[in-house]
Amino acid sequence: MKTYFNTSIQRWCAVGLLSTVLLTTSCKKSFLDIDPQGQQESEQFWKSQEDATKAVNGMYANLRTWNNTAFPALAIESIPSDEADKGSTATDATFFNLYDTFTVTSTEGSFLGFWTGQYQNINLTNQVLDNIPAITMDESLKARYLAEAKFIRAYSYFRLVRAFGGVPLRLTVPKDQTEYNIPRATKEEVYAQIEKDLDEAASVLPQAYGTNDIGRATKGAAIGLHAKVAMYQQKWADALSLTNQVMTMGYSLFPDFEKGFRTQNKNNSESLFEVQCELLPGNKDASNSQYSQVQGVPGVVGGGGGWGFNVPSDALNTAFETGDPRRDATILYRGETTPQGDKIPTTTPNPRYNQKSYVPFSMWVSGFNEGAQQNVKVLRFADILLINAEAANEMGNTSLALSSLNKVRARARGTQTGILPDVTATDKTALKTAIYKERQVELALESDRYFDVIRQGRGTEVFGPKGWKAGKNEIWPVPDQEIERSGGLLTQNPGY
Repeated sequence: MKTYFNTSIQRWCAVGLLSTVLLTTSCKKSFLDIDPQGQQESEQFWKSQEDATKAVNGMYANLRTWNNTAFPALAIESIPSDEADKGSTATDATFFNLYDTFTVTSTEGSFLGFWTGQYQNINLTNQVLDNIPAITMDESLKARYLAEAKFIRAYSYFRLVRAFGGVPLRLTVPKDQTEYNIPRATKEEVYAQIEKDLDEAASVLPQAYGTNDIGRATKGAAIGLHAKVAMYQQKWADALSLTNQVMTMGYSLFPDFEKGFRTQNKNNSESLFEVQCELLPGNKDASNSQYSQVQGVPGVVGGGGGWGFNVPSDALNTAFETGDPRRDATILYRGETTPQGDKIPTTTPNPRYNQKSYVPFSMWVSGFNEGAQQNVKVLRFADILLINAEAANEMGNTSLALSSLNKVRARARGTQTGILPDVTATDKTALKTAIYKERQVELALESDRYFDVIRQGRGTEVFGPKGWKAGKNEIWPVPDQEIERSGGLLTQNPGY
């Protein structure tokens, strides 16, 4: 049976199985090697361990799709901040300007795209959680698959609650028409479910995987994301405890900041979780990430660049301390030559581009998206150290706060002397300011700055000149299309 319905779950397709991604190939290369277009009817699925593996792989595949990593994500999570501008040419994708000036309304399409992307992820995880328990298969693998689903569901709800506040909390696949349309849960209820999922995931997930499974959610990813969730709720004791745990799990700062973002160093010692992207010869459908493409340098002769959106702003360009190597590792400048030998054209529309999403032009393969092999960094150990520093400072542990903060600065300066000296401030307010600054430059263009400033209570100070208004712009509007589909059961956020 194929039925399609609209509700707060955003175009759920009740084909019984993975409406947007699945999955007809096996895991012969790795769990990345999946066809995101094939579908299989539910009556013939959910029978075997192989089916379970395909379904879990489908969750990961959806994380790299357009709504999760391209225009909708940039519109909501990056371009409105002070660290990024629209980019490209003045007349290209002008809707981004509405987000940057906070004049956007609930009918703008990127809201629906982002909302849909997250609920598609949640749909896939709920199908796994509802159906895998009944499959006769290896019990330890079954438990791990369920834990992976809980992690991805928590990650998707975290993105939703940061962006919209309380949202519909869908924890199972609807069984009949009476379960399709549900109201918004409160922000507190959503956060509670995120924490529950992460706790349960962390209790099962391994700390590491074998070669073919690198990139799946780990115990460290679940605990680390929980720490970040706690920080957003100002649960400082929890954030401190959780980051202290992660700091004993073998993660380390990758020695070279710039090289840590290159494709040959995916899933390195600093990575807690990355969205896995790959260029798979012979499988264009699975090589579908446009994360790097939409941000790449336009006008590259012979290909290998991109569309030129989400460019570093003047504010970000001047935010780095004198001599900070992270500036040149974060920003590609018009006319420069990269460490990999690529000459950035002098004729590009913008003076700067995102170097963290950059893939060397020589890796472009005709017929594939530029930079399809570039992973999306979701959570790095540097972030864990800075969460630890912030939580320790809030809890009055100045020495730990300074230690964690200065580890990040020490990696940034490397063997150079006379730059990025250790922070020595012991006043709580001064140290907090230093930590905020370090988050800005360390995590630049990684989709944190906008929400960081808001949770810090500095929205008016930082974004006010762009049009941001307290009491409204702390969260985005619920997509108007979803309110209409719900028959008015969904309510709109204040001010929209």
